[in-house]
Amino acid sequence: MIGALMLDIAGTELTQEDIELLQAPQVGGVILFARNIQSPQQVRALTDHMRQIRPEILIAVDQEGGRVQRLRTGFTLLPAMGRFGELYLDHPEQALDLAEQCGWLMATEVLAVGIDFSFAPVLDLNDISDVIGDRGFAKNMQDIVPLASAFLKGMKRAGMASTGKHFPGHGSVKADSHVATAIDSRPYAEIFAKDMQSFIQLMPQLDALMPAHVIYDQVDPNPAGFSEFWIQNILRQELKFDGVLFSDDLSMQAACVAGGADARIQAALQAGCDMGLVCNDRAAQCVALVGITELPLPNQQRLERMRGKIPNIEIGENLDLGDEWRQIRDRIVAFKNAG
Repeated sequence: MIGALMLDIAGTELTQEDIELLQAPQVGGVILFARNIQSPQQVRALTDHMRQIRPEILIAVDQEGGRVQRLRTGFTLLPAMGRFGELYLDHPEQALDLAEQCGWLMATEVLAVGIDFSFAPVLDLNDISDVIGDRGFAKNMQDIVPLASAFLKGMKRAGMASTGKHFPGHGSVKADSHVATAIDSRPYAEIFAKDMQSFIQLMPQLDALMPAHVIYDQVDPNPAGFSEFWIQNILRQELKFDGVLFSDDLSMQAACVAGGADARIQAALQAGCDMGLVCNDRAAQCVALVGITELPLPNQQRLERMRGKIPNIEIGENLDLGDEWRQIRDRIVAFKNAG
């Protein structure tokens, strides 16, 4: 069974404490960070070990491209998604083709080292947000939707489930929710018309969503990830979204409005998230684990959709995933370097 807590580990190998935590039934996933990465071979050995301990565990990473990619040494350095938006303005067909190939390349490399999925793509507007910026494909929904759709098509072709973030939109909020309380005081109608449309139009292609740690105070007093209005009323009932809902990292400053780690994960799960992330704080993870002991396990059918098509291959110190991979890698690297 897959539990409702996703946590992280400190190093490049599992410690005895890590192993004991992975065996807790409330734990359902592990997210990897740059500190966990030495080489493709080491990552595959690490993920294989995790599955020896807990075969049903879901393993994730943030491998968006640009400044947010944890797998670097031995992996392809991907362009920021905003680069595709820039190209799209003058060469739309080329931009769509490259975006699809980048989605395939990212997913192929991540799956090869035993990771089920990357939390991607970002569907926020590339607008005023300090933390989003060129993580977003473009400044308007009309450009985001075709580019993200192409990227999603590439991910799916490689065998990876997708997670759109950060619903209902973080791009129009300047504050960085990692380090500050983020508040968006626009009315619902404006958020719906401007920020939500990329999520709504791409929903048929999305396997999961990640709500933003943003308070839309004209709509609901709680951050979206703790809000029954956003999760139950809008996502589940009005928009009929039946995919997985992952909380954003509950250790972020904007999530602390809910209280301690136990209160935060309880708030996220009770609002309707399927899995809560608690990262970079082992003490908080242990508190969160105790806090959800009495809660029911999340929807297993939904979470199973996030399991990636992990290839049964030997991974060396350097990736070599075949002719198609080499051709696409070279094309994406050339595009990135041309910027």
